[in-house]
Amino acid sequence: MPSRTLPVPDGLDGMRVDAALARMLGFSRTQAAELAEDGRVMLGGVAVGKSDRLTAGSWLDVDIPEVRRPEAELRLTPVEGLGIVYDDDDLVIVDKPAGVAAHPSVGWTGPTVVGALAAAGYRIATSGAQERQGIVSRLDVGTSGLMVVAKSEVAYSRLKRAFKDRTPLKVYHALAQGHVDPMKGTIDAPIGRHPGSEWKFAVLDGGRHAVSHYEVIEMLPGASLCEVHIETGRTHQIRVHFTALRHPLVGDLTYGADPTTAATVGLNHQWLHAVRLGFDHPVTGDWLEVTSNYAPDLQRALDILREGSKAAG
Repeated sequence: MPSRTLPVPDGLDGMRVDAALARMLGFSRTQAAELAEDGRVMLGGVAVGKSDRLTAGSWLDVDIPEVRRPEAELRLTPVEGLGIVYDDDDLVIVDKPAGVAAHPSVGWTGPTVVGALAAAGYRIATSGAQERQGIVSRLDVGTSGLMVVAKSEVAYSRLKRAFKDRTPLKVYHALAQGHVDPMKGTIDAPIGRHPGSEWKFAVLDGGRHAVSHYEVIEMLPGASLCEVHIETGRTHQIRVHFTALRHPLVGDLTYGADPTTAATVGLNHQWLHAVRLGFDHPVTGDWLEVTSNYAPDLQRALDILREGSKAAG
């Protein structure tokens, strides 16, 4: 991944980050905004947002992902287990299985939500970066559950604004290793790219603001089932926050989960599921809320632990 250090010239003094980067790099403003939203733009070692203002004479460090051709990467392939929870002229809410990416990305050759919807003939908004068209909020490849994709341009614009303003309801269930104490709390810790790994994130000074509220809803042998409400939507946020608590999610070997526990419950990815999603419909204004049942492998993992609890009792 190329990295560039760029001086801010006098002519760009006071300009927004996305507009300035677009001029300096020859990118579209949308592409420049995506770099900032992904935490790839740093000023003095601190991540900056797309709407932050720049000062002439300062220096920006920018991580630039490899240029890809989305047409070649978009695989128009039906995805087994992908459910349609809600569908109208403006948006579609899908129930994504683990093992499926939201959209094409560097290094990923597997199935995507965008590719599956396109294969099924769904119209998808063309706003946003080309490989992420229609995607309003993302789920990690190994996370299952609810996510929304915009079909109309007005829906995309209004939903993106709503998610930026943190008005939607986003509720996850996460199975954390060990017994989380206290059983209810808020994790307010900034997240940035892991200094030792290109693909991981960590709680870091100077990272992007990130807030997760959690409550333990069931204690199991060696694990805690938690309900998590997230205010922000940083990449890997719940996984990173629980790792910072020294309670990585069961099955999340990337962030230090116990492989023995993962093998015992038969998981090869993190136990994390987006169970509830609610927001004002971008066109009608009506409140729209949907729920999702656990994926079969997640339910099976819980059943195994619950059986262990009965045997111990």
